[in-house]
Amino acid sequence: MTGNRTFTMIKPDAVAAGYTGAIIKMIEETGFRIVAMKETKMTPEMAGKFYEVHKERPFYKDLCAYMSSGPIVPMILEKENAVEEFRKLIGATNPANAAPGTIRKLYAKSIEANAIHGSDSDENAVIESHFFFAENEQF
Repeated sequence: MTGNRTFTMIKPDAVAAGYTGAIIKMIEETGFRIVAMKETKMTPEMAGKFYEVHKERPFYKDLCAYMSSGPIVPMILEKENAVEEFRKLIGATNPANAAPGTIRKLYAKSIEANAIHGSDSDENAVIESHFFFAENEQF
């Protein structure tokens, strides 16, 4: 059974470019309800922990530096089949391969600065949500 919640965060490049409002509007217009949202800034250590799954990858250090370079906007979203539906909305990781009208096609600069993160599974949506929002918070 698929879940009805997912996690996302608007990345530093999109926040710095002033795309936060437009991205949130797209999210809401496609039927997602924002359950929790805040603006925050990750430290390099926080970014390292969040992306620990990539620790052995050659891009890990650059990813952590990038993700701690400016404010981000993490959110918990709700909609039926949330993870799959949100992955469709954001588009391919590489904006050059993203479908027209997707968030990454419209707002991403590159494969590295791709505007937005979206959980890839229901399990990761829970883990990632708890990273930024307390487990015991009621949503």
